[in-house]
Amino acid sequence: MVVSEQQLIKVLPSSRLKAGVFISVLNTAMSRYQITTPQRTAAFLAQVGHESGQLFYVRELGSDQYLSKYDTGTLAARLGNTPEADGDGQMYRGRGLIQITGRRNYMACSQALFGDDRLLRQPKLLEQPQWACESAAWFWQSNGLNELADKDQFTTITRRINGGLNGLDARLQLWARAKAVLCVS
Repeated sequence: MVVSEQQLIKVLPSSRLKAGVFISVLNTAMSRYQITTPQRTAAFLAQVGHESGQLFYVRELGSDQYLSKYDTGTLAARLGNTPEADGDGQMYRGRGLIQITGRRNYMACSQALFGDDRLLRQPKLLEQPQWACESAAWFWQSNGLNELADKDQFTTITRRINGGLNGLDARLQLWARAKAVLCVS
């Protein structure tokens, strides 16, 4: 399924200024990672829409103090960041439309997209529209989210992306809008 720029704007009305920049690479990434049915596309666009502020943010916001939670401690270790306070939290902050976070996730994403470790050296690549979309679609497929979308397990999808249910009501509103625009029953 190919999404038009007009459909994207109907699903994510605040994306009007960015939709034209993202639509082509978004469609390419969705096709490559089998996000090809209306049901999968609706769930993907809703989640991407929430995570990126409707395509406005491709880099996680937060001060150095906020991002330090990724630098040391249990969360940092779970994300594959070094245990020292060396800036890994800032370096491997969330990026892309689904906010790939942590050294381990950057490495896995880099291997999948490029076949090497270039995202560890150039993490800002995920801020470019093509790689922001590709990384999101890769994350979606590699975490089994197509299959969950096929079963309407939107809350489980949210947990896999976010680790919890942060912003669930807003995500559900975007999902309802996406289903209406893409004619998902």
